[in-house]
Amino acid sequence: MKRYLFFFLITCTLVFTQSKLATAQSELANKLNDGTHVLLMRHADAPGYGDPKNYQIGQCSTQRNLGDLGRKQAKNTGDWLSSQGIGQAKVYSSPWCRCVDTATLLNKGEVKKEAALGSFFDDMSLATKQTDELTKRIAVERKQFPSTPIIMVTHHVNIQSYVGVVVNSGDMVLVKVDPAGKPISFKLYPSP
Repeated sequence: MKRYLFFFLITCTLVFTQSKLATAQSELANKLNDGTHVLLMRHADAPGYGDPKNYQIGQCSTQRNLGDLGRKQAKNTGDWLSSQGIGQAKVYSSPWCRCVDTATLLNKGEVKKEAALGSFFDDMSLATKQTDELTKRIAVERKQFPSTPIIMVTHHVNIQSYVGVVVNSGDMVLVKVDPAGKPISFKLYPSP
């Protein structure tokens, strides 16, 4: 009898724990579907710093690209997003190859290149203009797709300029935005 009671209590504990995990896991998906949030992600690990001199946006061989760790990191992030209840999303990427590759490896839908997500690391004087363009783009996308998750893969300078937080490779920032696309609040999700 004690043995059955013991197994019953363990079963109840497991069910309760799984229920709590399912609730916690769906919080990110719920917010991304509410029409007031976007998920910004810094591209996955790309060895080095900046881009080589004379790089060209249309030629990946001239840029700093994802390494093996970065490709694995991007795929693992996509798997983690699936475990959070995000199966499909509107996915936008900076035109830089390391961002496009990260966005593609998330496996959340067709990846669209978006100039407003492009890096201004080489010319920081473009920060205000680029951030204003990103803000407008977010407003348009949230209005057009009010109940669809939106994931935007970009660079650390863009995220820092938009929400004021420094992120590591592969980190994500869930941003609550107002109707004009301006950030109201945010939550950092470290790379899984």
